Amino acid sequence: MDQLKENLLQFNRKTISIDELEMLTSKKQTYEQFASDILSLENSNILEMIQSKGRNGRSPSLAFRYRIRTQPLNETYYKELQMYRIKFHNSINLDAYFKLDAKTWKRDLPYIGKINEYIERNGFPNERVPAPERSFELVGDEKWIEQMGEDLLQRIQLWDELNMMPVADPLMFAINSLKVNDPTALHFIVENKTTYQALLPVLKSSTFSTLIYGAGNKIVKSIENFDNQFPTENDQRFFYFGDIDREGINIWHRLNEKRQSTPARAFYQACLEKTEAYGKVNQVKNETALNAFLEHFPRRDAVTIEQLLIKGAYYPQEVLKTNQLQHILMATDWRNIH
Repeated sequence: MDQLKENLLQFNRKTISIDELEMLTSKKQTYEQFASDILSLENSNILEMIQSKGRNGRSPSLAFRYRIRTQPLNETYYKELQMYRIKFHNSINLDAYFKLDAKTWKRDLPYIGKINEYIERNGFPNERVPAPERSFELVGDEKWIEQMGEDLLQRIQLWDELNMMPVADPLMFAINSLKVNDPTALHFIVENKTTYQALLPVLKSSTFSTLIYGAGNKIVKSIENFDNQFPTENDQRFFYFGDIDREGINIWHRLNEKRQSTPARAFYQACLEKTEAYGKVNQVKNETALNAFLEHFPRRDAVTIEQLLIKGAYYPQEVLKTNQLQHILMATDWRNIH
């Protein structure tokens, strides 16, 4: 019965036929056992008969089609969450699961149980260790955090408390030794290797303390290592320049959620003066990311970028030549950009 309720929560329509219900249940059940479960769900108002479809002529009689009422189903799920709130250590926050489906909860529950056992037995660790080491301590699998555990630990709000070094690849960057000790250090992140190589020769003449190679999507994880690789108590500001396409904007948005990074507007505006390119298809459309990105631009530029993406065009970073990239880096007053 519990498995049937979980299957109903994950069913992608609001109505379900008797044949579909039978497919969601155990194959070994007799009709009488199956009918007993369905009638129990009727009595609990989880399944509501659609009157116009009628009932079959078997005994016990079942409706040919039902409406699924998710509220009573969720009440059972919520009661279980409340029970585990009391059972688990009070540092384990289950609030996020009230907005997620029961499938995610069932998948995560065995791991949360092991984490609870670890905390009850050891408390929170004082020593900072690599994530794979902590992963093995927590659940007996050194790859768990890298594969799925980080999301779970963030979900239950224990990532910071478990004192881990990130599992991300080392961050790749060059240092401007003349600017390392600036009260506010500026850091410039570029998506592609070509742009990184073009700007590297003028880094020491710029206002930036580092030039960071983002390597596309890798920056979203590798930025977690920044504080370990560039330890300082001074203030930090990050600027980002990537391709003007949906993926480039999505990368910036995911990075910005991890470490606030301002789009390097002068570079993007220079791209808009060039001839656009075509050919990238099937990129993920993320309106939230796009809207957040466009907030950093004047209205005219924002409209131009939006229309560009609608018609399937884009600008790669490589549209700007080396001498222009270097000129923009050197000529822009980055410290006064907000």
